[in-house]
Amino acid sequence: MLNPKLKLNPKIFNADCEQVAIRKGFGQGLTLSGEADKNVVALCADLTESTQMHFFKEKFPERFVEVGVAEQNLVTVASGMAAMGKIPFCSSYAMFSPGRNWEQIRTTIAYNDRKVVIVGSHAGISVGPDGGTHQALEDIALMRVMPNMDVVSPCDAIEAKKATLALAKTSRPAYLRLAREKTPIITTDETPFNIGKAEIYWLPDVGFAQAGIIATGSLMYFALLAAKELEEEGIKTKVMNLSSIKPLDANAILALAKEAKKIVTVEEHQVAGGMGSAVSEVLAQNFPVPIEFIGVQDKFGQSGTPAELVEHYEIGKDAIKRAVKKILSKKN
Repeated sequence: MLNPKLKLNPKIFNADCEQVAIRKGFGQGLTLSGEADKNVVALCADLTESTQMHFFKEKFPERFVEVGVAEQNLVTVASGMAAMGKIPFCSSYAMFSPGRNWEQIRTTIAYNDRKVVIVGSHAGISVGPDGGTHQALEDIALMRVMPNMDVVSPCDAIEAKKATLALAKTSRPAYLRLAREKTPIITTDETPFNIGKAEIYWLPDVGFAQAGIIATGSLMYFALLAAKELEEEGIKTKVMNLSSIKPLDANAILALAKEAKKIVTVEEHQVAGGMGSAVSEVLAQNFPVPIEFIGVQDKFGQSGTPAELVEHYEIGKDAIKRAVKKILSKKN
């Protein structure tokens, strides 16, 4: 069942569940952040509407900078503005930022500990027809390895808005990962969100979990669908929303592992170096348990509809169910 304490969207499993692009929540949150703090500024690399920065641009044109197709300059200018007391958010497609400008992010932002939020939109294979060159499947790995850099991957538009508001108030550099496609609304305005804190979205109707599912980003919806169907089949799970990949809520991960003894991670990213790797590092050091990884298995993306690609790369609901059943067949 959905965790009643978290006040999640009661229509999650309904056919008429509202769907909104996660990136739109960022655009709304950025505008609210700008209203709350005049030091918030926005920079974009010629993708203002695509990244949903146009909301901020229309309200605060004097605080918006269009850098053009120059992602290295995008983050370097942002770093300079941060040094002068501004709170810059800089956006582009994730494949270009941090994909194209990683060294500039590392040297001018992270190395100098400048308060800049790098917003990577259109991440994962759900970019669809744009194809493998535009599908960022390595960005979590690139950013979580960087000292001083927080990494946040919201599960829906509402959480993206909350994450944006929260990141505007922190003192650390951060990477905010956003999906392009419309996805179901999972949370509500009352659902808690805190950087560095994981939440259990799904609980067994009765008893203890036989497996724990840890998901991040837009695939959280598929994890919940899988948990619901598994419950109907008599398999009890808990589903954790791990939107804060760095800092990581190690205590929550360990608590889930100690109860369930088996873990499945779910992400729209390469298995190597992603959220699942971060989880496995915590478990390997503190409480080793069997673990299965749902994600892209050392392959590039390709053109197709988002639904086709989710099935092709086996990261959807049925793949999650298979992984849970597979891990339940293993001995601890």
